[in-house]
Amino acid sequence: MGEKKTGHVAIPFLVTLIIGLIIVGGLAAGVFNYLGLGKGEELKEPVPRTVGEVTYEDNHTVLLIFDEPEKNEPVTFVLMRSRPFKKKLEFIGIPNNSIALVNNEQASIKNSYQSGGAQAAKEFVENVFNIKVDRFMKFNSAAFKKACDIIGCVKYPVNADIAGFKDDGSEQDLNSDQMELFISYELFNGGESERTVIAADVIRAMINQQKGKNIADNLDNSFSTIINMVETDVTAADYKKRKGAIKYMLENGSTIAGSIALDGKTAGDDFIPSSGSIANIKEQYFEDKE
Repeated sequence: MGEKKTGHVAIPFLVTLIIGLIIVGGLAAGVFNYLGLGKGEELKEPVPRTVGEVTYEDNHTVLLIFDEPEKNEPVTFVLMRSRPFKKKLEFIGIPNNSIALVNNEQASIKNSYQSGGAQAAKEFVENVFNIKVDRFMKFNSAAFKKACDIIGCVKYPVNADIAGFKDDGSEQDLNSDQMELFISYELFNGGESERTVIAADVIRAMINQQKGKNIADNLDNSFSTIINMVETDVTAADYKKRKGAIKYMLENGSTIAGSIALDGKTAGDDFIPSSGSIANIKEQYFEDKE
């Protein structure tokens, strides 16, 4: 597994889940347009990005993992796509029984994670979706609940026979303990596929029910608190690079978060993601267009 990062590093990726959620940034390179390449002409200076400018280069992708083996709860995988330029965050639940052909061999995200840790799970998602996953953040129970407490409780309809909940489909106020219990519930009618859809949607609802400006104003303190509680490959440079874009999204966006269901079919104990669904998600959310 990746080493746990320590220190007073605040990472922008946590914004997005602080549900575990607030999030992490990806990779960005400066946009250089070289002009004057005709005969005998000198290469002109590249045009730098304006300080504070938010562009498509600020988009990034983070794999969020919730795992509490001591409680014998299922591992939860949620892919977060952050698009500050569009002022949008998307959360995609990935069933932990997902399988796919990787390099002509059958692989599963669960086995990848169990054998190689969060980094291996990230690589599985990259291979299946054919996308770049910039970072991962792995939350245990304490880190997940702390993130939820920082963001705030969520109102969410519950239609499941779970102790302490009303099993009537009504909206209920869920605190961090209840959110953890809810997204870890394994007896939804739709099985693991439905559970991961709900996990992603709870994160969506939690973020949208808060005031983005309030999250932005407390970004540094929130990140400093959470970063030392998670296992991640986020670096200090990620925070520095992404902070401005994340704050822009939070302060200027309206209903910024969305959740996306990954379609597929169940075969025995396995979930096989639909290639059509993957292609559609990739085209809509991962192929940056003006």
